[in-house]
Amino acid sequence: MKAKELRIVYMGTPDFAVAPLRALVEGGYNVVAVVTTPDKPSGRGLKVTESAVKRYAVEAGLPILQPVKLRDEDFVQQFRELDADLGIVIAFRMLPEIIWAAPRLGTFNLHASLLPQYRGAAPINRAIMNGETVTGVTTFLLNPQIDEGAVLGQVKVEIEPQDNVGTLHDKLMEVGVDLVLETVEKIAAGEIEPIEQEVMAEGVELKPAPKIFKEDCHIDFSLRGAEIVNLVRGLSPYPAAWANLADNLTAKIFDVTFVEGAIGEQPGTIISDERKYIKVACADGVVEIKELQLSGKKRMSAEELLRGFRNICSYRFF
Repeated sequence: MKAKELRIVYMGTPDFAVAPLRALVEGGYNVVAVVTTPDKPSGRGLKVTESAVKRYAVEAGLPILQPVKLRDEDFVQQFRELDADLGIVIAFRMLPEIIWAAPRLGTFNLHASLLPQYRGAAPINRAIMNGETVTGVTTFLLNPQIDEGAVLGQVKVEIEPQDNVGTLHDKLMEVGVDLVLETVEKIAAGEIEPIEQEVMAEGVELKPAPKIFKEDCHIDFSLRGAEIVNLVRGLSPYPAAWANLADNLTAKIFDVTFVEGAIGEQPGTIISDERKYIKVACADGVVEIKELQLSGKKRMSAEELLRGFRNICSYRFF
């Protein structure tokens, strides 16, 4: 069967999942339906918002399913009636077997790491936070275990020193599009030999990628500077690393640099000319804060902040 004749059901939610869907549609592949999260109210006005995938699906005129519960009998029946040959899941919810096993050729997922490394909800963040220099994208078949199905394809991507979550996300999304299309073509042609992750993981120390919580984002300035830089990069621009300046004043920190060398100050001590720079003592030198956002304020450069924030050296980060 030709790849563009396959009946494909596409499942996804955020921006990361839009580009592959667009490539499938514009490439002439037969996407028979899109499954995404229900619309939900958000913001102060509780305005109803749609997922990024739904917005594109509406634009492309694709049938859309938005089940509240994936095991709901009506949804399961609707899904079966699609008579799908192949399911594709990108940045969606955990699927029950009754759904992922329904397509004739199975369901594959695009994951933003080189599996079996960084299984979990935050692979891009965790790779940078851990100081990795290489990551990538993987397509793999779904099975009952999360992110543990047989690998279909992988592409490596270098993590540059200047990369943060935002820039790396975009790089991975770009190569992920090509890998998704390649995987569909090879599945249709019967040219893929899935590799079990257990084989790939033999003798390798696996690093997980659990969900990011607020406490994971706190900057401990008693750490080494390189660790602090990686933490900030791995959380910028969202959800953002943070530290306290006072009991009721928090700063989100988006961009930092590090200079190694003993300075004789306690970690968290602020060093500033009160005009252009903000530096903070850490375990083995100083971290200079380039961009930050105080509680209730907009994101700004250190120089912009210092124009209206006096006596910053009387504070300290903790």
